[in-house]
Order: sequence, then structure tokens, then C-alpha cells
Amino acid sequence: MNEVKTKTQKDRLSKVSSVLISQARPIDEKSPYYIMASKYNLKIDFRPFIQVDALDYKEFKKQKINILAHTAIIFTSRNAIDNFFKICIEAKIEMPTDMKYFCVSEQTSNYLQKYIVIRKRKIFTGERTAKDLEEFIKKNKEENYLFPCSNIRKEELPDFMSKNNIKFTEAIIYKTVASDLSDIDFNEFDIISFFSPSGVASLFSNYPDFEQKNIRIATFGPTTAKAVRDAGLLVDIEAPMPNAPSMTAAIEQFIKKANNVK
Repeated sequence: MNEVKTKTQKDRLSKVSSVLISQARPIDEKSPYYIMASKYNLKIDFRPFIQVDALDYKEFKKQKINILAHTAIIFTSRNAIDNFFKICIEAKIEMPTDMKYFCVSEQTSNYLQKYIVIRKRKIFTGERTAKDLEEFIKKNKEENYLFPCSNIRKEELPDFMSKNNIKFTEAIIYKTVASDLSDIDFNEFDIISFFSPSGVASLFSNYPDFEQKNIRIATFGPTTAKAVRDAGLLVDIEAPMPNAPSMTAAIEQFIKKANNVK
């Protein structure tokens, strides 16, 4: 049996002094991570476990996709926007003014301003997830959709499009690959956070014999939690939850218990 599974709940609640966040360091000085670090006297380090490698136009052409044959584009991230327009610039393609854009969140739709004048453009914006776009897409079933994405993506959106017989093309425009984590001593951290199954895969790509021991693991989203458990590890902290909608809120609640903070 994995040693970590023999630990008692009390052992798992030992004091937390250091946290590793598997994302890039926040630029905003008022980030909740910095506030939490100061509030609880924590050492918080940031290190992306995955990285994005863009496809150049020569690689993209192998997919034989005619971008301008589509009438609507779905964007689920800023990475998708950056890499899509990079391809367009290399191909000398200019977006027609009647192109429709379906963006997963307000943050994503606002980011479009980096490449197009959004005034008078047809932009549909979800709250946070791809599922939020389903009603907009249903009301625009006649469109021919293009979905710029990574080689690793969730099944939710493609499944929805297929189920509803909506014309839809996936365009792989960047690849998500494991970062080099060989310089990290994971035993220096009390908590390690994961935000995607790709992050979990990256850990084992770098350290195939990784042992959790008394390291507490925090996950964001059910698919990430499942990937951690499938790898034989324990999930100690899960987000989002009704009482902890963010990773920082979930970690803070755990620290209050582990560090016996009133």
C-alpha cells in the first residue's frame, strides 16, 4: 500500500509553512496568494508545470484547415487567442468584420482587443466555462465554427457540438507539454497545487517515482482531482467548493486547521 494512505487525518493536518503553486507568479501585487503568504507567514513559490509551444504556420497547414471558410470562432483562453492570431499573421489572413466570436469569459473577450477592434463585432461571452457558451451556440446553430485549441483539451465542447449536429472544426494551434522540473526538491513543500491533469502528468514525467509522503496536495476542478487519485495520490484540498470557490480560499481553510489558527 502507498505509504501516504496509511497516514492518519491528524498527520495530514501537520503545520503548513511552504506552498508550491504550479502556475506562473501573479503580476498583481494584490494577488490573494501574496496576501495569504503575509497573513500566515508562508513561503509560497510559483512554477508552471506545463508550458505552451506554438505551432508555426507550416505545421498548421498540415491540418488542411481553411480559416476563412468558418463564420464563428470559439476562444477558451488567451493562449488560444494569441496563437490563433499568430497563425493568421503568418498566413496574411485578415478577419472579416462579420466574423462571430464566442468567448469563454469576459476576461477572454476583452483580450480580443489586442488583435481586433471589438466595437460593432459580434461577440458572445460566457461566465467562466465552455458550458456557459452552449445556449449562445444553440441560438447560432447555422454557423460554421472553428475551435482553436491545444493538443490537450477537454471533451465537453466537442461532445456538445457533435451531439447537436453543429458544424465544427478543431484547429490545433499550440501544444501543451511538460515543463522541466528537475531542479525542484518537492520535499521542501508542505502543499503542492495542481490546476489540470496535464500538471499531474508533468510531475510524473519529471519524477516517475514521486512519493507523496506528508506532502499535502491541492487540486482545482474534478478532472484534476481524478488525475491525482488515479496516480495513487491523496487529495487533501479540493476547489472549487461552495465554501471555497478559489484555490486560495481552499488552501487558506486548510491552513487554518493545520496551523490551528483561530
